[in-house]
Amino acid sequence: MSTASFDFAPLLPAGLPAPAARWTGLARYSFVGGNNDPEQVPVEGLIDAVNTVLRREGKTLATYGLASGPQGYRPLREFLAAKLKRDAGIACIADDIMIVSGSLQALDLVNQTLLARGDTVLVEQETYQGALTRLTRLGVKTVGIPLDDQGMRMDALAAALAAHKSRGITPKYIYTIPTVQNPTGSILPQVRRAEMLKLSQQYGVPIFEDDCYADLIWKGERPPAIYAMSQHGGVIHIGSFSKSIAPALRVGFIVAPWEMMSRMLALKTDAGSGALEQMVLAEYCAPHFSTHVPKLTRGLRAKLDTLMEALNEQFGTAAEFEEPEGGIFLWLKLPDNVDTLNLYQAALAAGVAINPGPEWSTNKAYAGSRLRLCFASPSHEQIREGVAVLAEVCRKEFGVPARIANVEKRARS
Repeated sequence: MSTASFDFAPLLPAGLPAPAARWTGLARYSFVGGNNDPEQVPVEGLIDAVNTVLRREGKTLATYGLASGPQGYRPLREFLAAKLKRDAGIACIADDIMIVSGSLQALDLVNQTLLARGDTVLVEQETYQGALTRLTRLGVKTVGIPLDDQGMRMDALAAALAAHKSRGITPKYIYTIPTVQNPTGSILPQVRRAEMLKLSQQYGVPIFEDDCYADLIWKGERPPAIYAMSQHGGVIHIGSFSKSIAPALRVGFIVAPWEMMSRMLALKTDAGSGALEQMVLAEYCAPHFSTHVPKLTRGLRAKLDTLMEALNEQFGTAAEFEEPEGGIFLWLKLPDNVDTLNLYQAALAAGVAINPGPEWSTNKAYAGSRLRLCFASPSHEQIREGVAVLAEVCRKEFGVPARIANVEKRARS
């Protein structure tokens, strides 16, 4: 019997992404991805919710959409409508919301509805890698708008919109993560949100608001969502339960005017997102969300403190960063001679996984010495140990940081 394998290569269409590598497990010290704190997943509450909702409504699993229609499980949409009103100021009803399989599916549906190859979109210069990757695959031109410590700069956005109009180009949307920005952790002030809306209306360019991390704010208070402030309906709002409950549940949502929602709904051809996940989330979140999230946030804030202390101890002044206002990421600047794409490879060989900055920016040169660290998933001990290993690798590869006084003193004691 022949052992030769069938060759699929000649059958593959042009334009496919590079093949994925086989997964070999997480690094010993993993500071990558959007993973959350495993100790903070409300396992017992979710177990109770599973048992309760299945006994009460389990027979609805026999119907696609749980007899709630294609936009998702109605009790979950009703919970979201109340939550969005309370937390983000969004006045919507359940029928304005569609449940999707994580915010990644939300990105895909918005892009499929609005974009064609050759289109232009405006994004924050540093932004979510998943958004940038999707736009690249679609053949869309991404124009990065510079940030400062308060998020997207409105003067730069205004200049970009004016420049494109002078060339007869209308960008398809302005993509922003205004509330706990990824990767910088900033929060766009309300006055800038109002200015963005003004520019959106002036130039006829809608706003795509990604509020994935908005629940995880240290102070517990946030500006109203851009969607909530809009008077002309030119905003699409997305969010997720990945950061507030658990990423593996893969449940997100879209809030949009029906003109857009109906188009996206026609493209959502998966026969509905995971039913059990929606049922369990609705059952758990209605009574517990408002107490679970503050507890989760306190734990994340403590891990951030540990990370910042470890960086100060191991890297000293060689590591520059602004303290994020919430979330699960720290955006870090190392000296210019450090190439974080190369540091990523060397660190991974030593058991430390990091996200190199160029993968999260439209300006690869600017981000060349920057990196993103996720502090949510590793324990406090793993954070300290992992940063120490990363510093040793960085010293070996780039001579950064030079041995600093407090590290030398610790090594001798």
